[in-house]
Amino acid sequence: MSEIELGITADMHVHLRDESMSELITPTVREGGVAICYVMPNLVPPITTKKQVVDYKKKLEELSPSTTFLMSFYLSKELTPELIEECAREGLVHGIKCYPAGVTTNSKYGVDPNDFSSFYPLFEVMQKHKLILNIHGEKPSTEKENDINVINAEPRFLPALKKLHQDFPQLKIVLEHCTTADAVALVREINSGYKPGDEIYVGATITAHHLYLIIDDWAGNPINFCKPVAKFQKDRATLVEAATSGEPWFFFGSDSAPHPIDTKKRHVSVCAGVYTQSHAIAYVAEVFAKADKLANLKNFVSDNGINFYGLSDAILSKHKGESVWLVKRENKVPEAIANVDVTVVPFKAGETLNYCVEWR
Repeated sequence: MSEIELGITADMHVHLRDESMSELITPTVREGGVAICYVMPNLVPPITTKKQVVDYKKKLEELSPSTTFLMSFYLSKELTPELIEECAREGLVHGIKCYPAGVTTNSKYGVDPNDFSSFYPLFEVMQKHKLILNIHGEKPSTEKENDINVINAEPRFLPALKKLHQDFPQLKIVLEHCTTADAVALVREINSGYKPGDEIYVGATITAHHLYLIIDDWAGNPINFCKPVAKFQKDRATLVEAATSGEPWFFFGSDSAPHPIDTKKRHVSVCAGVYTQSHAIAYVAEVFAKADKLANLKNFVSDNGINFYGLSDAILSKHKGESVWLVKRENKVPEAIANVDVTVVPFKAGETLNYCVEWR
């Protein structure tokens, strides 16, 4: 197939930062072939108020008027059930992102992943309004006394996800940026009784870069270093199989996370994050083509995420009359992108991809 119509595409996990970095990165959402993006709230300070949501969304829309931005709160003690109720009724946020404290960029304000009980009143309101609980599913590797490390941090978190689903069976939960065969297996186990037409309550995003990387690719290469880290060949192969399967609980969330090049070159405290936004759909298409599953690409980058989030016709109508097309044509990834203040190195910099996107 030399061309495939993907319709209204959706990236359900995007970091757009703020200030100069946001000015550079936000327009590349559309360049990468994404119409709708779900924006992460881990700014400094994190997004925990209604005013922050309104102001941040306005800035993003000024930078890229053609893109739809879905907003989220940062799970913290500052949030109240009353605030969530108000914002849900007004359609200001689509979910709340849970960061276990200390696991990744700007997560120091996060929560204790060993006990979510203090947030159960929030989860009750979220369940009522079908807001999404987006979970960075790792135990902090600071828990050395429990033998937690970057390799087992995700599998060791999975019992907490299972318990949350048991306690709130109709709370819509996304296990973000899966990296292990264990995570894929649990999501499938939870959805094992699914019949077409049933509501799906637990889904999972899979990134572009985790479809390529294993541990050897980031050990010694800070550009490929992210959290959660890429694992082993078995895990990567399982992620590819899950993403290309067409199963409705797996959908695209790039976790595109830009950092200035100087913070990627440090010999200590290298920033975790891989920037993929400017070529997001093309990266994924390469993997689907290699697996001979391009026919399922639209499910992964469009339909599954939109359906899980239950996006309304009012939201989708912004993109009425336009569609993203995947085209088989050489597409070179630049060595870097930059403005006067910041330089970012993209994933697979300098390489040539076999696919690009066109808006029609």
